[in-house]
Amino acid sequence: MPLQPDSPGAGRPAQRQPATGQKAADPASESKTMAVLRRHAWQARQLDAGPLVADIASFRLHLAAEGKSARTIQGYTGAVRWFAAAWLLPQAGRTSWDQVDAPDVQRWMVHLLSRYSSAYASIQFRALRQFFKWLAAEENLPDPMDRLRAPTVAAPEVPVFTSVELTDLERACRGGTFAQRRDAAIIAVFTATGIRLSEMAGIRHDPDDPARNDLDLDRREIRITGKGGTARTVKIGHQAARALDRYLRARHPQAWRARLWLGVNGRGPLTATGIYQLIARRGRQAGVPAYPHRFRHHFSHTWLDRGGAEADLMELNGWTSPQMLTRYGASARAARARRTYDRIMEDGP
Repeated sequence: MPLQPDSPGAGRPAQRQPATGQKAADPASESKTMAVLRRHAWQARQLDAGPLVADIASFRLHLAAEGKSARTIQGYTGAVRWFAAAWLLPQAGRTSWDQVDAPDVQRWMVHLLSRYSSAYASIQFRALRQFFKWLAAEENLPDPMDRLRAPTVAAPEVPVFTSVELTDLERACRGGTFAQRRDAAIIAVFTATGIRLSEMAGIRHDPDDPARNDLDLDRREIRITGKGGTARTVKIGHQAARALDRYLRARHPQAWRARLWLGVNGRGPLTATGIYQLIARRGRQAGVPAYPHRFRHHFSHTWLDRGGAEADLMELNGWTSPQMLTRYGASARAARARRTYDRIMEDGP
């Protein structure tokens, strides 16, 4: 997930609320948090890092030279700037990076954990770790975070769809209008693949130019451009292929456009935000909490619950780290354990 900075002033992410018992997972919590962080990320640039700012600028140049995305660069450097401007200068009295030690980082983490979620503090920790790792190599300095561990993040319950909820979502899109066919196809592809929102928005269709065409309905395959521009091919089922075919026939008058998903009444391609709003709107119509990332959870849960290989899931989801399997596989393991319980214990004494 791209790191997003935040300032200690107005517009920061929602602070930790007093616990009132176990709360069900908010189906849009992750998306809401990211929206807040993106909306106010610009404020991190307004923070005064004083004499520490020069190295942050050099770090930004290093990240750009490595080909990091603009969002990732903004997230890493914003987190470092916040640490410098809100803690190192006013609280710790550090005026150069070689003065920073492990307790400085630990006190900053304690500060964040007292106000924000452990997940958010962990994101900030990982951004600082990248900076200090770079600085240690660049300036031959000791790394103050070398022996530190990121804050423990409690894994939330993975929200997956029930078969009834998926049926209700499909029913909300039934019809022959352009918008209905488009929305039905998007939901079908999300369900069949679990691809990321940005990947969905980036799908192209141009049957006359293979270089600009990501769809192959005969093979039931879609070429996806994932994080860092990495390409992979995902498979879809017959239902999703049929939904796409119905949409393409309605899309024909605008077939000259390269982007697959288009707005109604001749409008241009849908952005990731537009697709997110579309899913949320159809969810409200169906009475189902729906947002794009929930389909990713659902796809991963279903794959693992049905015995799909973990390595294959990593390929299909575009994961490079097996750590993601721990997060997404928890609900599938729990479901299998409950079924195993019935098989083993139902005939017990």
